[in-house]
Amino acid sequence: MLGYAGIVTLGHAAFFGAGAYTVGMLAKLGIWNEPLSGLILAAVVAAAVGLGSGLVLLRTHGLTLLMLTLCTMALLEEAANLAHDYTGGFDGLDSLPIAPLFGVFEFNPLYPKTQYLYSLAVLFVCFVFVRTLVYSPFGQSLRGIRENMLRMHAVAAAIAGVAGGVWAQANAYVNLGTLGLDRAATVLIILVLGGYGRLYGAFVGAVAYMVLSHVLSKIYPTAWQLGLGLLLVVIALFARNGILGIAEAAVRAVGRRGAGALPSEASERP
Repeated sequence: MLGYAGIVTLGHAAFFGAGAYTVGMLAKLGIWNEPLSGLILAAVVAAAVGLGSGLVLLRTHGLTLLMLTLCTMALLEEAANLAHDYTGGFDGLDSLPIAPLFGVFEFNPLYPKTQYLYSLAVLFVCFVFVRTLVYSPFGQSLRGIRENMLRMHAVAAAIAGVAGGVWAQANAYVNLGTLGLDRAATVLIILVLGGYGRLYGAFVGAVAYMVLSHVLSKIYPTAWQLGLGLLLVVIALFARNGILGIAEAAVRAVGRRGAGALPSEASERP
């Protein structure tokens, strides 16, 4: 959304939460709890929310768009809170009865090996899908002239819905936090750290965020976010392409230095 379509949003948690609540409510109400088809339903619902909201949101840009995405997220969060008979309200939905994967592998909260491998597999499939999309003619048109924003918004919403569905299945729990600003802000921080506009930026940013959170919280447990915020300011001012951008610049600098050294070495030979 940010790197390839140029859409800056702080409300992407709305689609994540839509997917999570789709899986959670269907399982809790005994309607459907099969994992893989549940993710498809989560993607469809999130895409519908993204399509509907995009019809309004994408008519704006800049600060107005940013604020309206926040409003969309807040509206869905309050709607989930008011519909407590179905969503559990503030307490959420716990002990979700997720069916075993392929009827064999159970989602055990005490021994989450299945959840880990399942999440990793879904991540790989989503990555392959996004990579194929980005390098397709449709993806190239988005990168070049940034058209078809509504369709891109719906696709991004569907992927966020899948992520929310996986989160609900792996934790057997869903609450209002899936629709909160903290989650949306965390995703944006990860993208800035890793380098937005790059497929691998989110992976690098996620690892960097977890390591920094762990290290800074050990150094200063009550205000570790302050150190993370200062680091983000430095990156925004001096390394706008994030960690991957720094790495690419370093590789180019080494390459230029090596290329400059070759002629001088050749000239010294008899």
